[in-house]
Amino acid sequence: MDLQLKNKLALVSGSTAGIGYAIAKALAAEGARVIINGRSQVGVDTAVASLQQAGHHNVFGFAGDLSKAEAAIDMVAQYPDIEILVNNLGIFEPKSFEDIPDEDWTRFFDVNVLSGVRLSRLVLPAMKKANWGRIIFISSESALQIPAEMIHYGMSKTAQIAVARGLAESLAGTNITVNSVLPGPTRSRGVGDFVADLAKADGKSVEQVEKEFFEKVRPTSLIKRFGTPEEVASLVAYIASPLASATTGAALRVDGGTAKNAF
Repeated sequence: MDLQLKNKLALVSGSTAGIGYAIAKALAAEGARVIINGRSQVGVDTAVASLQQAGHHNVFGFAGDLSKAEAAIDMVAQYPDIEILVNNLGIFEPKSFEDIPDEDWTRFFDVNVLSGVRLSRLVLPAMKKANWGRIIFISSESALQIPAEMIHYGMSKTAQIAVARGLAESLAGTNITVNSVLPGPTRSRGVGDFVADLAKADGKSVEQVEKEFFEKVRPTSLIKRFGTPEEVASLVAYIASPLASATTGAALRVDGGTAKNAF
């Protein structure tokens, strides 16, 4: 299927690894021009080189922490005609509620929510001028089923859905769509490292830890395994395309059936 993305300019925040990298790769494979973003120049250069070695020469790099206003402003000044924005930048951290200080609540909101709000605000003028654009927030099934082990993370993911829906409402009647995508537990770099560390600490195999995770922590999963970044990326690539013009204001799940309640 041709997703009609050739030469569209896309920014994927936090795209040097994991889900963001997979999304960038999927968009580049469809012919989009993709801006790879990460906080360090080395990380960005490595990701860009990896994609170019895979035959994707339509990728560029921007090193900067896009949770900071200055970096976001600089990035949009450098690339003023972004047509597709994927707000993937995010952090997570298991921590009991009693141990989450005010500073962590603020940090999670700033990185996971406000970064996407700010970037969306910055790219909207060009999208409105062209009367075409795609804004996608990478939320999580944790937005629907707040995890007891990281309530602050779940809060930020629910907020993303609210922002995406409200922004879509404000753009009614235009050719700019806004959606949120809700991955379930996904074998990203951070999750892979977390599972490996847990397995080592408990003296178990990674496979055993994964099996127990879906038995005890995410028993509602219907696929009973971690999703892959590529499975998330394929949905995002479609939603970013002109073919998805009738899909807006939606919270789209790619969670392996983990969330039982509909949004």
